[in-house]
Amino acid sequence: MSDVVAKIDNLRKSYGTVEVLRGIDLAFRGGEIHAFLGANGAGKSTFLGCLSGAVTPSAGTITIRGTPHSALTPRQARDAGIGIIYQHFQVIGDLTVADNVFLGNEIRRWGVVDSRAQNARTKELFARLDLEIDPTRPLSSLSVGERQIVEIARALRLKPDLLILDEPTAALSEHEMKALHRVVRQLARAEGLAVVYVTHLIDEIEQIADKVTVLRDGQVVWTRPVNEADHVALAQAIAPNMTDRSDRTAPPRRDDAVLELRDYRSGYTGPVDLTLHRGEILGLYGLLGSGRTDLLESLIGARGRASGSFRLAGRDIAPRSPRAARDRGLALVASDRNEQSLFAELSALDNLLMPHFGGLAGSSARQRQLFAESAQRLQLRPARADLNGGRFSGGNAQKLMMGRWLFPGIGIEVLLLDEPTQGVDIGAREELYTLLRDFVATGGAVLVASSDPDEIVAIADRVLVLNQGSPVALLEDGITEERLVHLSHKTVHRSTAHAAERHLATE
Repeated sequence: MSDVVAKIDNLRKSYGTVEVLRGIDLAFRGGEIHAFLGANGAGKSTFLGCLSGAVTPSAGTITIRGTPHSALTPRQARDAGIGIIYQHFQVIGDLTVADNVFLGNEIRRWGVVDSRAQNARTKELFARLDLEIDPTRPLSSLSVGERQIVEIARALRLKPDLLILDEPTAALSEHEMKALHRVVRQLARAEGLAVVYVTHLIDEIEQIADKVTVLRDGQVVWTRPVNEADHVALAQAIAPNMTDRSDRTAPPRRDDAVLELRDYRSGYTGPVDLTLHRGEILGLYGLLGSGRTDLLESLIGARGRASGSFRLAGRDIAPRSPRAARDRGLALVASDRNEQSLFAELSALDNLLMPHFGGLAGSSARQRQLFAESAQRLQLRPARADLNGGRFSGGNAQKLMMGRWLFPGIGIEVLLLDEPTQGVDIGAREELYTLLRDFVATGGAVLVASSDPDEIVAIADRVLVLNQGSPVALLEDGITEERLVHLSHKTVHRSTAHAAERHLATE
């Protein structure tokens, strides 16, 4: 059995009274690729942060090559032999490949960067990986997969014993994924590195991993050899079927379609065929990189449409801006309210009525009346028109953002929601769900995108599952957390889009 490179004992992390990591015990061995899975909010990022030095644990020990640490700084983690490659690249497109490999640790001669030496060392690193990439090329000229390899070479230059790869294939094509897998196997088998491989693709596990760990609610559910972890066991471990729809009565289906997509393609997502009816909440479920946000933002004109038809209330539309979409009866509540929706320094009244000044919201007296009526309907707490938007809790801030489009008579027929309860506590979630049900009960329709399977099960009448920009299945019934997680982890690539469409027809 290979030597233990890193051992984690009773690792804990709390933020105030919220315990994010609740006593993790794990071991990572040299020459072994250890896959690491968990749903959003399971604690994966916090755990990786503790290993890389970005997060200080509240308790526990991280032992690297026999040396125990109660906490690490990024430099200490690097010096101890831990390398991490984040999902979002830490490279600079305007620099050469070699300059990126040595970024921050340049080889200098007489105080000047020695480009010739850096190019030679970079070439040696690529040779270890059995790859040929010209060190003098601008990084911007490389494919996404090649840039990922540059990140790996940069980490290898520091001679790590433990290499962490965070969702390394999320943006890769099938060909690039296979190339990356070959490099990772080379590092583990020939170089003896311990590799922690974080992924959300269950199909990928059997292709790359020796062992797999599932994290849920800040705890290890189990760790198994990959040949003892089939798809069903993994899906159940990631999201046990705590919620189903067996006791839920479906709303009566109306025949009137309000939103219709036919062979619709945005910049990344598609082809999508979809009909949304009045009185219906339709879920878009998928993980990071699935295409949920791309599709929603394309529908309101914030991103381009590539092809296909889009009909709203029986009319072909092609909005070129969110304002044009709103004029046609379509509005979006974005996922990142702090960056995209909420004006933290403006009052609650200004935030709620922002799109309606000069129209619905006329005089000051009328504005105060509208706010008071809306605050009561939204159960806004506190119901203070003068309080700055940044002073509200996550749930109440989200009520303000949704409330913008829930005024009677403003003409919004379809409400698009992207991660509507992100950062919202359980009580406020139920209140937001009630608002959505009230909206569709009066003839509206909702298209809601979420990476939370429990949320989709709770509110959606039907669900379109997306993965890597492609539809995987359109579920009419039998909607459970386990099924959603299983479908969303299927590996779907552009080259298999037609197969996905055939699968969609059989679900």
